[in-house]
Amino acid sequence: MSVQQFSVFPSLADSVFSDRFSRIDKLFSQLTGDNPVTSVPAYDLQRVEDNRYALTVSVPGWKEHELEIELRGGRLSVAGHRDDASEESSGEIRQENSSWIHRGISRHDFQMSFSIPEHMKVTGASLADGLLSIDLIQEIPESEKPRRIPIAIGGPRTLEHQ
Repeated sequence: MSVQQFSVFPSLADSVFSDRFSRIDKLFSQLTGDNPVTSVPAYDLQRVEDNRYALTVSVPGWKEHELEIELRGGRLSVAGHRDDASEESSGEIRQENSSWIHRGISRHDFQMSFSIPEHMKVTGASLADGLLSIDLIQEIPESEKPRRIPIAIGGPRTLEHQ
């Protein structure tokens, strides 16, 4: 099982180093024939509105009972755990004496972890056509929202008594 952590709002440096690591990892995987270390599903993160986001994870062939979404302490975790019985009952038609010649469809357990900002909540999740969609909303309390402080022109005003 591979575990990889992601930030919901990655910095430019993170994406540059991550991209370089992915390229090197894929190159060594091609040379050695091993599976890449970073064998986690692809994902998209979209800002739907100012405070709403949609995280979409590509999980073709996975069933909803094999997937788990957890939000705990500023971390959103998405995991997939296959049991051997579910692989055989996944609709694959096999003859009794058959064997695989090539099996290239990934069947590895995975876990992805995202750092999320404070006050972020998961509002729903759905699985359709091999895509796991997770809806997120960030509700910042009024007391914590930034506010503009007006600047007086000409310095402080004093009241004179007449």
